[in-house]
Amino acid sequence: MKHFKKLTYPYVLWSVIMIAIPLVLIALYAFTTDGNTVKTLNFTLDNFGRIMEPTYLNVFWKSVKLGTITTLICLLIGYPLAFIISRCKEEVQGLLILAVTIPTWINMLLRTYAWMNLLADNGIINNLLGKLGISPLSMMYTDFSVILGMVCNFLPFMIIPIHTSLSKMDHSLIEASYDLGANKIQTFQKVILKLSMPGVFNGVVMVFLMSISSFVIPKLLGGGQYVLIGNLIESQFISVGDWNFGSAISLLLAAIILVFMKLMKKIDPQDD
Repeated sequence: MKHFKKLTYPYVLWSVIMIAIPLVLIALYAFTTDGNTVKTLNFTLDNFGRIMEPTYLNVFWKSVKLGTITTLICLLIGYPLAFIISRCKEEVQGLLILAVTIPTWINMLLRTYAWMNLLADNGIINNLLGKLGISPLSMMYTDFSVILGMVCNFLPFMIIPIHTSLSKMDHSLIEASYDLGANKIQTFQKVILKLSMPGVFNGVVMVFLMSISSFVIPKLLGGGQYVLIGNLIESQFISVGDWNFGSAISLLLAAIILVFMKLMKKIDPQDD
């Protein structure tokens, strides 16, 4: 047992340096003013008050709007795909899940640049449309390009948890439903859908939180006009240099994530 505890020391040290200390610093910056020193800390709530300004509320609204649309599209595409995969043989399921996860092996920045080449005014898609005699479409720097980029990047995070719930399902319950006279639609609504809800909720939470906090995709595919929560935090730390306000936004986003995780644990029936 003592040897086992010693093995945890490097992990504990890493967690303190990489997780605990940065979180403490973010909290400290969020509740203090600019120009503080170790000896003089001026605590304030003004950083959080600034979030209620119309400009920043619009950023939050835009983030929630695009995040909700992205999540719904991922759910509408991801659930049928996860269901189809779960109905295949185990060997085939492994290959299909591998195919779903392979894009995540490539850096998100590279994937986003690839979409820029596809959607640009003189990109691959418009060149193909031109050869077909169709006028080029303006797809870059729109809601469409941002949502498309986020859907393609975050779709695996919807498919995998739903597939996990579907593959772990007790299939005898489905057979019992048919034996009791339920048709396929009734069985799906009353049995399959309800038993897969933990996976659905996990996927929805992950995709939504990643969508509203993303900054690479909106910045590249949406141009400077698209400022979401992630872009706002990035600009406060890198461009503006207002670490206090940036920390306040980061702390608020972390609180939202914790609330969603708490709700997820309460809704998940597998925890009962």
